[in-house]
Order: sequence, then structure tokens, then C-alpha cells
Amino acid sequence: MPEPTDIRPSPIAGTWYPGDRKILADSIDRYLENASVSAPIEGQIMGLIVPHAGHRYSGAVAAHAFKLIRGMQPETVVILSPLHALSPGKILTSGHDAFATPLGVIPINRALQTRFEENLGRDFQIKVEQVRLDQEHALEIELPFLQRVLQGPFQLLAVMLREQSERTARAISEVLAQLLEPATSLIIGSSDLSHFYPERHALELDREMIRRIESFQPAEVIRAEAEGVGYACGHGAIAAAMWTARALGADRIKVLEHATSANVTGDSSSVVGYASAAIYRSEEARQIDE
Repeated sequence: MPEPTDIRPSPIAGTWYPGDRKILADSIDRYLENASVSAPIEGQIMGLIVPHAGHRYSGAVAAHAFKLIRGMQPETVVILSPLHALSPGKILTSGHDAFATPLGVIPINRALQTRFEENLGRDFQIKVEQVRLDQEHALEIELPFLQRVLQGPFQLLAVMLREQSERTARAISEVLAQLLEPATSLIIGSSDLSHFYPERHALELDREMIRRIESFQPAEVIRAEAEGVGYACGHGAIAAAMWTARALGADRIKVLEHATSANVTGDSSSVVGYASAAIYRSEEARQIDE
């Protein structure tokens, strides 16, 4: 495969995470070293839910999930994230052939992206817009972790959701489930939780959102915000990741870690919530299928 030449430069290296290659690698390795899981995941990990604030704030929480996939060798990683910028498109993919971080270049799975865009338009009449030189952090922030934990090269499908309705999230998941192979794919839903509430109220909102995630009911994740009982800026991305993983055989979710920005800043007057989780196919489900 020829080396990509149309590469999206990182707009956040040096601010949201270290811009120096060695400093970045060392910082991620420290997050991973300090992360732990109370009980092992007994099954095949098919997806992760991870936060997307600057590494200083949410890296320790994200590391609990990324540590579980150390040594995995997926051919393609699908990252579903919200889009924080204004855009005329409901769903966006990258107009570049690769993403760059200080740790190297990650090529876009162009064939998969083309089929994703075509199928979403044909089957659901959702037009996918390609974006160039975007400033979106929610997707890129996960890439250095993937570059440190995955064994060998991988390709990326970057999907950014400006519209996070249930219909759109379901449509994305149905198309992805048709296109992905469970044995060679990893699905990531990128989202923070409550935003800028006093910590006491933020914890209430986060507990409800975490409860709905753990119930493995993606529609309930989307409805939590409409009901005013929970919040996640990437609720549609989380739901789409859950639906996709479930369609590919996952039957369990385990929330691994939760914290707020107050754990780092010491300021509990206005916080952002972070959680990480693993989506997996349990050993029981695998034994039944066998």
C-alpha cells in the first residue's frame, strides 16, 4: 500500500496533548501503567467508550479502557465522535487520506469509508459530508492511545456526528454492522459526560448516564439528555457504538472508571465528567454459539 500523502495535520498536538513524540509516548505509558481493572474482562472486546478531553483531564480515565486492548491487532478502528463545530452536514468523514499525530501517520480505510458513505446515502438518505482541515478534537484525542497500545499498523474510519438523533445513530450502526468483520474491527464511541455543573449535580447526572450505558440500551442513552436526567456530548456516538457492537455479537458492557475534572483541578464548582467502558462478547455467549 502506498504511503498516504494527503495527511490531516494535527490542530491539537501541543495543547490538548504533548506535541513532542517522546513526551507524548511517555505520558500515555504512565497513564496506562497507573490504570487498573478491578476484574478481568472475560470475553472478546469489541468496542470501547472513552472520554475526549485533553489528556491532562481525561487521560487517566481513558487509559483504563485502552489498557484492555494492549496488543490487539485490528485491521480497522472505527471512531464515532460528536462534532463540536458548526457544519451543514449531519454526518462527516475525513476528506484526507490519513491523520497525523506526533507518534506517526494513521491511514484512512478509504474503501470502507466510500462504502459507508454510499450505503448510508442509499439505504437511509443521509448524505455524508467530507471535511478537510477540521479542528475536531473528540476524534483525534484517542489516536495517540491507539498508537501506543495496538500491535502493528491499523486503518481508521473517522465518523463525526453533528446530528445525534436516535434515527441517525441507528442508521450508522446498521451500515457499519453490514460492513465490518468482528474479528478484524474495533469500535470506539468518544464522549465526555456532564458539562460545567457543580460536582454534586454532575455526579447525579453521570450516575444516571452510566446506569443507562451499563444496561446496554442505546436508545436510553440518547433519551437521558432529552429527559434532563443525564448528559453526554457524544450520546449519539455512544449509542451508535453500542448498537454496532451488539449487532456484531457483543452482549455486555462494563464501566471501568469514572471521574470529573475536579480530580485534576481541585475545582468542584464547575466540572466535566468522564467515564470509560468496554463493550464485549462474553465467554458465555461464545460458548452458546459454539
